[in-house]
Amino acid sequence: MLKLLEEARVRAFWLPAEGETAPSTAVLASGTHTGVLTLIARQEIEYLAPVPYQRHPLDIQLWFGKLGGSSIDVCYDVCSPIETSDPTVGQTVYARATSTVVKVDASTGRPLRLSSVERAAWEPFTGDPIVFAHRG
Repeated sequence: MLKLLEEARVRAFWLPAEGETAPSTAVLASGTHTGVLTLIARQEIEYLAPVPYQRHPLDIQLWFGKLGGSSIDVCYDVCSPIETSDPTVGQTVYARATSTVVKVDASTGRPLRLSSVERAAWEPFTGDPIVFAHRG
């Protein structure tokens, strides 16, 4: 599940390589060659149903639960494939998750502020944070 969330994040937010297409949210330059790293500060996953093996790709919905100074909370719903979902019932949500991602300077490790370009691209995709069912 962690790998699925990482792949969804990279595809949605990282700048594409030359010749690749990407969504309008893909504005983050990240990697040691850019001087910027993105680090996972916290991650929480709530599993709601088993994920069956299947040919069609899962549908992962992403939004921002919070845009902070140098961090973002990325929220995810990991859903059944659109192709196999019953339109009268909708998709099955297999898991919900939140990742707190911090943008840092690659050489110093110090937090970096989100840029105005990042904020402008991401603000339209903010929504309510996930409220997890906690044990206890």
